[in-house]
Amino acid sequence: MKLRLLPVILSVVISSTLLFGGYFAYQSYAMENPLQKIVNGIEGVELVSTHLTADKAAIDVKLAAGKSLREVYSTIQTEGKPVIGDRELQIKVQNGSSPRLDAWWSSVLFEVAQAMETKQYAQIPKTLQAHTGADPNGIRATTEMDDRYVYITLTDGESSKYIMLPRTPAKMGVWPSE
Repeated sequence: MKLRLLPVILSVVISSTLLFGGYFAYQSYAMENPLQKIVNGIEGVELVSTHLTADKAAIDVKLAAGKSLREVYSTIQTEGKPVIGDRELQIKVQNGSSPRLDAWWSSVLFEVAQAMETKQYAQIPKTLQAHTGADPNGIRATTEMDDRYVYITLTDGESSKYIMLPRTPAKMGVWPSE
């Protein structure tokens, strides 16, 4: 039996195009577009990008001043459940921080990390308020919590920094490769 090379190559190219084209069309129209509509429907949230993989849904957003990151996360998690499924939802806030906010966060990070490690979550608002209380016109800090994260919002004038700290620490094995 003698196979001709051109028809075989042509059928492989056409099959590959249909298979991968269909996959990308499904991923875009059936998965990402509904998720984008959900995010765009939340007042005070501007969608930057979405990226879905087999195990996670990564969403980059910009938040309006005063918008609660906990509420945004909860809304996307509940309304997007048919699209997200069992994927881990990861939200990254693109709002511009300032060098002053970054330096301030670095100065309180040790105390916040200690409260997270010892699971004394009530210490976090106390720590943040103790550090913001000295300057009444300066940085404002708000904290919220749900069953998965501690949400911290730092505001300094027009600049905001949003932090999501996971309540369950990552499991580490004995060996670095575990």
